[in-house]
Amino acid sequence: MHQRTADVNALRALLYEHGYVFPVGMSHLNRMTALVQDETVHLHALIREECLDLLGQIAEKTARIIERTTKLKTLAIQSDRARRLQTMPGVGPLTAVAVEAFGPDMVEFKTVRNFAAWLGLVPRQHSSGGKERLGRMTKAGQADIRRLLIIGAMSRLNWLGQRTITEGSWLSRMLARKPRMLVAIALANKMARQIWAMLTKNEDYRVPAMAVVA
Repeated sequence: MHQRTADVNALRALLYEHGYVFPVGMSHLNRMTALVQDETVHLHALIREECLDLLGQIAEKTARIIERTTKLKTLAIQSDRARRLQTMPGVGPLTAVAVEAFGPDMVEFKTVRNFAAWLGLVPRQHSSGGKERLGRMTKAGQADIRRLLIIGAMSRLNWLGQRTITEGSWLSRMLARKPRMLVAIALANKMARQIWAMLTKNEDYRVPAMAVVA
C-alpha cells in the first residue's frame, strides 16, 4: 500500500515538473492516467514512457492489494470471532483477522484493562509514595493490532466528523482539548475494551449507552 502511494506521488511530481498539476490523493489517479494516455497532450516521449512505466507498477500493486483484500475478506467470514469483530465500526477484515491470528484467548486476561495493556494502549504505571502515576504510552504489546486499531479509530473520527458528534460527549470534549492523534489512541483503547467484552461474552457489537457518539 505504501509503495503504491509512493509511485502515485512520483507520477504526480513528474507531471508537475512538466506543467500538469494534480491534487494529492489516490482519487485523482484516473485523471492522471487519462492525461498520460492522451496522445494529444504535449509530453516528451521519454517522459510519457516513464509515466506509463509508473502506471504499470501502480496497476500491478493495485492488483496484488485487491487479491490480498479478497483473501482477507474470505478468511474474515470463515471465523465466527472475526465476523463478530467486524460488527464494530472501525474494525475491518484486516484488523479482525489480526486479532484472530495474534490475539490470545480473552479468558487469559482477567480484566479488560489487562487486554488493553497487552496491546500497549494504556499508559505505563509507576508507583511513587504509595500513589499511582501514569507515564508515557508503553511501546510494549502487539504492535500490529495496536496500529490497526488506531488506524480504525482515525477512520471512525474522519467518518463521524464534527457535525455528527454530540456536543458535550466524551468524544467532543476530547477533540476540543487534545490533538487528533491522541484522541484516536484514546478511541482505540475504547475499541480494544469493547473487543474484549464482545469476545468474552460471545456477543456482536452493541452501541454502549454513552458511546453512541463514539
